[in-house]
Amino acid sequence: MKVEEPSKLTWFKSSYSTGQGGECVEVATSPTTIHVRDSKQNPTTAPTLALPPAAWRAFLDLVQS
Repeated sequence: MKVEEPSKLTWFKSSYSTGQGGECVEVATSPTTIHVRDSKQNPTTAPTLALPPAAWRAFLDLVQS
């Protein structure tokens, strides 16, 4: 699986994140990978989680049920 450089992706904040310093999750997508990071940390040094789309869909199905 090709994993893109996180700094070259377009990140967006989860609709479940609060704007008051609470849970802050950012997601970026590419054709082959879903990237997730904690936006409370410095985005240039924060670790990211890279998942295949099927694994991300399974996670979302689990938490939304």
